[in-house]
Formats: sequence, C-alpha cells, structure tokens
Amino acid sequence: MIKPEKTNVMRLLEQHKIEYQSRCYLESGAVGGEEVAKELGEDPNSVFKTLVTRAGSGAYYVFMVPVNGELDLKKAAKAVGEKSIEMIKSKELLPLTGYVHGGCSPIGMKKQFETVVDETAELFEKIFFSAGKIGYQVEVAPEGLKKLVNFKYADICV
Repeated sequence: MIKPEKTNVMRLLEQHKIEYQSRCYLESGAVGGEEVAKELGEDPNSVFKTLVTRAGSGAYYVFMVPVNGELDLKKAAKAVGEKSIEMIKSKELLPLTGYVHGGCSPIGMKKQFETVVDETAELFEKIFFSAGKIGYQVEVAPEGLKKLVNFKYADICV
C-alpha cells in the first residue's frame, strides 16, 4: 500500500490543529466518486465532491455534495441568492482554485469562495472529501471543516 503523501490540505488541517485521517486510493485506480467511496469502504453519502460554479452575476461559488448525488443548479442558485448558476469549465478550475479536476478540495483554494455544503453532511460525525490531490481523501468532522472554510448547509441536491 502506498503511504499517503502530505498535501497542502493536510498541512492546513495540522496547522489549525484540526483532527483528520488521510486515506489514499491511488493503487485502486478508482476514478468516479462512487468508486472512491467503495474503495474507501465508506458510505457514498458521507463522501463529498467539491464543485466550483459561476453565477450569472459572475461570482464564483463552491458546493459540496455527496458523490452519489447531483448538484441541483436551481437550488444552488437559491442557496446563494443568485438567479442562475452553472458549472465552470474544467480548464478554468486550475487557474481559479489551484486544483485539478478530480482533486479539488474546499480547503486551500487560491481564493476562498462562498461555500455551501449539502445538508446531509450534518448526518455524519465525519465526512470525506479530496485532500487536494487525485488519489487522496481526508476524513474530517464537519465542525473541523468549519474552522477553515466558512460554509453554510442547504438542500442543494437533485
């Protein structure tokens, strides 16, 4: 088994004394979120993907939804007080956030954007999300995430 390398997300969690567990699934070749959840042996409802969007106003927003869920763009827009929201193009992700598609984390983006987490995260003591690099996840209590990312909960899934 590959020993997980430290990512910037892990370093930030440690700097702020936030408890976390790191998990590596590089050897598995898992690609999709549900594959990753299966590889980790975790409930796909507790494994979250980080999605970056742009509103009609031009503002950017980050949404976290379970890997087996889908972002409802209308609910997402309503949650942030916008008329419309769309996913950004993959090629825009790296220059905007510092992360690549499949390795985007809500922690440690180049700029902090307003963030909304699907309300189902409140059902779990700990949730999983990208550690900022493909093949790496971190397990963090939602309250721990709250110390680094100012987010709110909302019903944002289809």
